[in-house]
Amino acid sequence: MGILDAIQCTKVYLDTNIWIYALEGYPAFVQDLTQLFQSIDRGNLSVVTSELSLAEVLVKPFQNHDLAQQTTYQQLIINSQNLRVIPVSRQVLIEAAQLRASINIKLPDAIHAATALLTQCSTFLTNDQRFRSVPNLSVFLLSEMNSP
Repeated sequence: MGILDAIQCTKVYLDTNIWIYALEGYPAFVQDLTQLFQSIDRGNLSVVTSELSLAEVLVKPFQNHDLAQQTTYQQLIINSQNLRVIPVSRQVLIEAAQLRASINIKLPDAIHAATALLTQCSTFLTNDQRFRSVPNLSVFLLSEMNSP
């Protein structure tokens, strides 16, 4: 079953690790992520992520002084017709605090989860199983999906 068969939805939240795997071409996930991003480009999927994703993906390129990779990430994670990049607003922070109060989750993860919940994403795509503890979040792990 491919990634598009597994998620079967119209609004997907992409966690930071999905952006990293896609841009850096992790061999185990190349086929699935190529299908996913082609579907996004065709307008078959609406994708959401937090501005926090940009801050997280830029750490390694800044450490490595890799200007090309910094630019690529900044150009990739921008608002477009099929990608909404959601600011870390007061509402997101309040929802994140509520999540942290109810489950053991780190603040960055709580911000991602809160953003997905507030934007009513039908699927949260990640490779981090800790998100499965978030109530009302439909989590799909990339590592559990296999291309045909």
